[in-house]
Amino acid sequence: MTNDVDTLATALYATTDDLLKKRPDLAPWRPGVGIAPRLSDPELVTLAMMQAMLGFTSEARWLRHARLHLRHLFPYLPQQSGYNKRLRKDAGLMRSITRFLATDTSVWSDDVWMVDSTPVECGRSRETAKRSDLAGWAEYGYCASHSRFFWGLRLHLVCTLQGLPIAFALTGAKADERETLLDLLAADPDLLSERAGQTVIGDKNYFGRDFEHELAQTGAQLLRPARKGERERPGAHLFKPLRQIIESINETFKGQLDLERHRGRTAGGVIVRVMQRILALTTAIWHNDATGQATLRSLTKYDH
Repeated sequence: MTNDVDTLATALYATTDDLLKKRPDLAPWRPGVGIAPRLSDPELVTLAMMQAMLGFTSEARWLRHARLHLRHLFPYLPQQSGYNKRLRKDAGLMRSITRFLATDTSVWSDDVWMVDSTPVECGRSRETAKRSDLAGWAEYGYCASHSRFFWGLRLHLVCTLQGLPIAFALTGAKADERETLLDLLAADPDLLSERAGQTVIGDKNYFGRDFEHELAQTGAQLLRPARKGERERPGAHLFKPLRQIIESINETFKGQLDLERHRGRTAGGVIVRVMQRILALTTAIWHNDATGQATLRSLTKYDH
């Protein structure tokens, strides 16, 4: 089997189609009587993944490209407004497909997770911050990794050492990373129900006696670097190389999947565009794992 974007798209389409036949409840609700959409849900999910994988941040440009080069995969393509509405409606389906693909990999059961958050910038001008539909959710925050302030959101990500997304959330830029992690685990208790002694590695922001106690109650063990004034903590020699891993995962989202060029202007628009990128990364890892590739997080065979 060749690892190119057409093969990846075909594999995702077939898997999504099979899943929806078994679980039709995952698809967006539609009235029993009416005109069926000409672009099916599996086709839409595949089209959304390919847009993120191939680096098209403009939906209009993407559809022009698809009409010229992808008619062999998608006989019918909607107009930009119709495509945008369908994307927002199918955001829940994309999340379900992402989880299904993740659980179908050999690294889903890894006993070490990494947790971190990364900025999702949503605007730069003062006028944008005041007038945007995102105002109230998006806010000013600080990114210590790049020593800069930004206006927008944060993507909180729990992933394996190979970069497979396990759980994720979008919050305001000032949201507490510790509370967000606890909320993620509380919202999906099955994640840890069969993972006794799961190790979670975070940075210095994941601190606090109460926080560590609550995390231990879920069955997870926290490893993090010592803060200033603390004695050295277990696993200190591992943190520097592992920090580079989580930074490289964030760079995959930003450098190859254009996370900060999402062009979302509303809450629904930002959510679905972030979902596209998480789906694209998960699909690539799933397919690389199934085809026996040495580096699971490699996108270079698919992004052109």
